[in-house]
Amino acid sequence: MTEKFDLMIIAPHPDDPEFGIGGTVAQWTRDGKRAVYIICTNGNKGTDDPAITPAQLTEIRRAEQMDAARSVGVSDVVFLEHDDQSIEDTPEFRKELVKVIRTYKPDVVAAPDPYRKYVWHRDHRITGQVVLDAVYPFARDRLAYPDLIEEGYLPHKVKELLFWGAEQPNHFIDVTATFDSKISALKCHKSQVGHFPPGWEDAYRSFLATYGKDHGYDLAETFYRVVLPP
Repeated sequence: MTEKFDLMIIAPHPDDPEFGIGGTVAQWTRDGKRAVYIICTNGNKGTDDPAITPAQLTEIRRAEQMDAARSVGVSDVVFLEHDDQSIEDTPEFRKELVKVIRTYKPDVVAAPDPYRKYVWHRDHRITGQVVLDAVYPFARDRLAYPDLIEEGYLPHKVKELLFWGAEQPNHFIDVTATFDSKISALKCHKSQVGHFPPGWEDAYRSFLATYGKDHGYDLAETFYRVVLPP
């Protein structure tokens, strides 16, 4: 892989890119920028339906994620295939993320905020922390994982991180023009949003409007932005 990508979204589960950053992704791809999704788990525990097996759910959620990604202009989706609720902060997982970062060479990496308190899925919290470590300093440093160097995965410096779900966001992106695209992508995840009550789209619009109004936008997605040293 020699082509460089603008944006990499590293998400714990299928549907997390759409909830966390879907409007921003749609805006970036409309502007001609390239994005890649890294989906860490197969989402095989995300159902209350006793008739669906984990293997069946894995296939359902993979297909839903592919449809959602395509709907916002993302063609590259990598599934790491960890089981849902199994993410741990290990050298092996960090190495996986370093490898994909060095493969796609993104300028910006987005992930769930690792420092959100209390009610936050464990996979989200740990994924965010490992992403932070993988980006800085491991993907950058030549002597980190020297075997990756031997395989041709050369160091890469990410320019910035965007963490969604932050309790104290410092970065707001206008998604007024792409809100409908975000909702359409979310609706691809029928196994996850199919039970939502009527009108949930309007409630979501009101939620994004709350953040947008103080920053001159009708609707905004929010992040904690970290600019990394050159």
